[in-house]
Amino acid sequence: MSAGTRKAAQAALAAEHAAVYGYGVVGGRVAESRRAEATAAYHAHRARRDALARTVRGLGGEPVAAQAAYALPFAVPDPAAAVRLAAVLEDRVAGVYSDLVRAAEGPLRREAADALREAAVRAVRWRGGSVAFPGLAERASEGTGAKSGAGGTNRSGGTNGSGGTH
Repeated sequence: MSAGTRKAAQAALAAEHAAVYGYGVVGGRVAESRRAEATAAYHAHRARRDALARTVRGLGGEPVAAQAAYALPFAVPDPAAAVRLAAVLEDRVAGVYSDLVRAAEGPLRREAADALREAAVRAVRWRGGSVAFPGLAERASEGTGAKSGAGGTNRSGGTNGSGGTH
């Protein structure tokens, strides 16, 4: 596989690390009525993270390690903020999987498309509404007024110079 595929897989892995961390916060703040949903998402992201680590090794790379902690894009003091954070996490994950779909082919492309779909569905459930083009922030903002990169971060969770990471 190409270096572009390996780079996109590493970015997806980094986003999954961040999502696992973020769902730890979501689970601690979300209302009891949505805790099972947060737990299911946490486990789904852990499984994707572990699969991506194997994929990166299979592509000849050393899987990117999780950071010790991630700065959140906003304070999460209550259940409403926890729900917003979950939607942001899913949007970010969808974005990097969109990049992996573009970079990969064969079974890896199918897995990335499946992960993109799953993240988009979870984002809709958390947000209560959808975007026109899940995973494509530049397209989603055209039709909905949404802004990409909430909190000043790029899709892989790194800073773009204007804010903190998640």
